[in-house]
Amino acid sequence: MSAASGPAERGGYDLAVIGAGPAGLAAAVAAADLGLRCALLDAGPRTGGQYYRHPAPGLGATRPDRLHHGWSVYTGLADRLAAHRRTGRVDLLGGHQVWALERPADTGWAVHATLGPAADERATVRAAAVLLATGAYERQLPFPGWTLPGVVTAGGAQAMLKAGLVLPGRRIVVAGSGPLLLAAASSLVTAGAEVPEVVEATGYLGYARRPDVLAAVPAKLVEGAGHGAALLRHGVRLRRRSAVVEAHGTDRVTAVTVARLDADWRPVPGTERRIACDALAVGHGLLPQIELATELGAATRTTPDGAVALAVDARLRTTLPGLWAAGETCGVGGADLAIAEGELAAHAVAGAPAPTALLRRRARLRAFAELMAAAHRPGPGWTGWLRPDTDVCRCEEVPVARITEAVEELGAGDARTVKLLTRAGMGWCQGRMCGPAVACLSGAGESRADSRPLSCPVPLSQLAAGPPAS
Repeated sequence: MSAASGPAERGGYDLAVIGAGPAGLAAAVAAADLGLRCALLDAGPRTGGQYYRHPAPGLGATRPDRLHHGWSVYTGLADRLAAHRRTGRVDLLGGHQVWALERPADTGWAVHATLGPAADERATVRAAAVLLATGAYERQLPFPGWTLPGVVTAGGAQAMLKAGLVLPGRRIVVAGSGPLLLAAASSLVTAGAEVPEVVEATGYLGYARRPDVLAAVPAKLVEGAGHGAALLRHGVRLRRRSAVVEAHGTDRVTAVTVARLDADWRPVPGTERRIACDALAVGHGLLPQIELATELGAATRTTPDGAVALAVDARLRTTLPGLWAAGETCGVGGADLAIAEGELAAHAVAGAPAPTALLRRRARLRAFAELMAAAHRPGPGWTGWLRPDTDVCRCEEVPVARITEAVEELGAGDARTVKLLTRAGMGWCQGRMCGPAVACLSGAGESRADSRPLSCPVPLSQLAAGPPAS
């Protein structure tokens, strides 16, 4: 099949929404309600994103709502989307992994996506405006043994349960930092796993600094109380100011060592305890996925937890004309905030006045997101649980010792130089997993915006095949 016979170029859209998670789905539906013709693109075959991940169709799950918080919100948006698809107001383009944005001659946007490995499995979508709702990925801090089978991310454990209806193990320690831990642990014990402890690196005291912000989001408090009640019913202990500093095992994790942390996350000597388990779900928050915008020069901001997010104004406009953003790309804050921002961005793109109640809701939820990020910001002392032979970049198997050598003996002073000297971050994930850790070990200080010409792997045949057929 020739390149010209492949997926044709699609055009004539008022808005292309990239990402069909809570923010993107809400944005596409709201924009269609306001009269815009939209394309909704997602790498997955279905809507919902990581948050509303569906069980695989072949599993025959009859009650997917039991695995989700706020499932009725999703089904409401999905029903509205289905109605707009029937009238041709929205085209849902599943299986489209967007690798670049282009703005030719300032007349609109070209959204380039890959659909598969062959030269003709690609598409270009043209629209007057683009809304970025690409979500986030998990922040991982390495520790000895973190590459053992049975060690998964906290979000990965939830994904296994929601999509595959399976558990990563039977006795699972949940560890790291952030509200995702409570949600993951609650899901795991409800599904039948034994969770001996939830190990949280922070002390939750950061929330107490802004009682006014907490009082403005009662639903968040109810949600947290619900997770806490589930853990209490199953006898799960929440251990604060502690971290898993080593995972043990040969072919698979069989135990973890937990140590108490000081205020800077340095392990306190003599506090180590060993917990038997056959799985560990670990994560230290989420990082906005913003490469498509930063490659074009969009301005960013550093969030209170040290992550880099897109800078947007009150109407969710980025600093690039015609490019909006919503949800986690603007700073991680959860599904409720993502939905509110998606709807607000749609109003802005359509030139419609934003509902006052929606503006206030977004302000309350964004304030809570900033407070949450500050409360769970990783402390600089986490490097105290590393050993020289601990792999930092698991793709290229680069240990701490090689990074230390690059910094102390070869003069590297930032993550990019470390990458050139050690190959850390040059593997399949392109530094998405190890990037923050490498930057910290290089002494580079605050994180910098990630920039790359291709936001995901693309076959050379697609890059070389020329313009798509129209």
